[in-house]
Amino acid sequence: MTDKQRRIQALIGSIVTYLQAHRAATRGVDLTLDKLAAMDLKGERLIDLPPQGTRHDEVLKNAIAGIVAPELQEIAGCLKAAKDDLIWREDNAQFYPPGAELGEGYTKCNLHTLLIGPDACGHHHPDFNLGIFMLGPRTLYRDHNHDAPELYLNLSEKSGWRFGTRDWQDYPAGSLIWNAAGDPHATRVYDQPFISVFVWLENVHSPCNVIHFDDWAEVEQDLSKQPD
Repeated sequence: MTDKQRRIQALIGSIVTYLQAHRAATRGVDLTLDKLAAMDLKGERLIDLPPQGTRHDEVLKNAIAGIVAPELQEIAGCLKAAKDDLIWREDNAQFYPPGAELGEGYTKCNLHTLLIGPDACGHHHPDFNLGIFMLGPRTLYRDHNHDAPELYLNLSEKSGWRFGTRDWQDYPAGSLIWNAAGDPHATRVYDQPFISVFVWLENVHSPCNVIHFDDWAEVEQDLSKQPD
């Protein structure tokens, strides 16, 4: 393995270790670990692709620096070390149909990298995604759903979530969120960037669907008024 591959492998390992320590937290953790256990994630099978940086590098650095929870320090250290080894991409109609009402915040600053998946920079898998997802500050990631069952491991100190209703709840760093296939969900990002681990267990090529809520403008206006 090259040094780059070792850093990517260490990042994957740190995420798996965290999930193993929280196996009973939600059904999605068990399902994710079962999928991972069936994969050959040995170092010699690592992909070796050139890294790809991002115009959002400063936001990404701030997001990683904001991972301060003690239980997340192994992931944070590995992510910081591997950041410049990864392939960072924005969603350019990759996950949503053209013309979807995604909102200015999402289109202005969204970012992901796949550590395991069809286009990953770690391990190839045709129908499974494990990666890192980031959104810029004060963003409403509007209500949506998808056929892919999804697990989030929140790395940011605080993020807001709602699940098919108008009610929001804040979740702390280290929390795990399970969205079964088709379940509606939305995320609101406060004055610090949002960063998380995400997993899609299957159906990774199915599109996401925006689900209209009539309070989007109100939520986005409230986020824009957050104090510096």
